Amino acid sequence: MVLLSASPCGIGRLLNVCESYAACHGLVYNASKSQCMLFRARNKCVPEVPPITLNGIPLKLVPQFRYLGHVVTSDLRDNADIERERRALSVRANMIARRFAHCSAEVKVTLFRAYCTSFYTSSLWADFTQKQYSALRVQFNNAFRALLGLPRYCSASGMFADARVDCFQATMRKRGASLVRRLRASSNGVLKMIASRFDCAYVNHCCMAHHNKNAKYDTY
Repeated sequence: MVLLSASPCGIGRLLNVCESYAACHGLVYNASKSQCMLFRARNKCVPEVPPITLNGIPLKLVPQFRYLGHVVTSDLRDNADIERERRALSVRANMIARRFAHCSAEVKVTLFRAYCTSFYTSSLWADFTQKQYSALRVQFNNAFRALLGLPRYCSASGMFADARVDCFQATMRKRGASLVRRLRASSNGVLKMIASRFDCAYVNHCCMAHHNKNAKYDTY
């Protein structure tokens, strides 16, 4: 469960509601497993934040935590989550390359599509460094080369075209388009409102950012 508020006082009130509900239903929140994160406004000095308590126990203030598999950081940047995905991709790619080394190319391509192109929550990436994003792209290309036994410096666009597999940029654009399509088709008024605003960071990113930032890498 996640509580969000614009102020420490607001979070305190929300926690009081949780404590009252838990007391009425015979439940106890584990304060040692609960954490607090402060999202600071950029280029602004923020005064010292008073302790946030749960059942009288101060919650630990952390710079990042993993929520539903996605790494959230206090600066709202996505480098940490991209690195998580890069490491996970490396593990999955090495596993299938080792276990299915003697399979046909068709089987390997099917396994690659199933295990190496999901990029969980990648549609939410909107603020990251080009270096971190490129590292994931390189890992994606190298994973495909290793799986099919291709030369290290062969053309990325050429090998994906020959295998009829989406390259990294195409995969990411499809993930972004899928998110925007689902948001616009949602029956939730808030989600539809967000999807209709092109000044929204995530919607703008899904529609434009991957293509604009990475088009120059398509042929390498």
